[in-house]
Amino acid sequence: MSRILVVDDDPRLLRTLSIALRGHGHEVLTSADGRSAVQAALEDAPDVVILDLGLPDLDGVEVLRQVRRDSAVPVIVLSARHDSDDKVEALDLGADDYVTKPFGVEELLARVRAAVRRSGEGGRAIEAVATDRVTLDFADRRATVEGHDVRLTPTEWRLLETLCRTPGHLVSQQDLLRQVWGPSYGRESNYLRVYANQLRRKLESDPSRPVHLLTEPGLGYRFVV
Repeated sequence: MSRILVVDDDPRLLRTLSIALRGHGHEVLTSADGRSAVQAALEDAPDVVILDLGLPDLDGVEVLRQVRRDSAVPVIVLSARHDSDDKVEALDLGADDYVTKPFGVEELLARVRAAVRRSGEGGRAIEAVATDRVTLDFADRRATVEGHDVRLTPTEWRLLETLCRTPGHLVSQQDLLRQVWGPSYGRESNYLRVYANQLRRKLESDPSRPVHLLTEPGLGYRFVV
């Protein structure tokens, strides 16, 4: 049984989701404001957090930012906002998936199941990967290039971690999108191009001629150690 924290200031939606999640065997915790949500996410050890962005005290983005300082719990963001900037900001801060209101309960339940699987399985754990120039410490979330610290975003870390589980092997675009951004993704190859270019600028000595993060056009990416 998984423990799900649902954060929303709409009591009807909280009740609906609580009934649906309990009906599928989950333990449910609820919170109607941002401050109690941060406390619950860090103290009650949920397996997944369902987080609304429009909260009465702390904005959901700020809740996500505070949670991500100390926890890697999967977070599914709910929002009535249709602006892609909000989605990008939430994903960059470490959200695992994004659902726009209104949504179908069955769709959300499917996303929760996927998040629980990723949380429980997550592939083999990686502690660190090192090349002659680059060290990626996944346990401490620390990247260095020639001994100098380089800041990576949570999304960049997830992308690298997915690739480094099978170093040197091709990971398809669809698998990368689903593992990094969530199960509803699979065709947004432009996301991969943007983040691959960002990572090359940060990690490669010559971003135009990468030797570690390689693209197989139309197929996927591989990270060569």
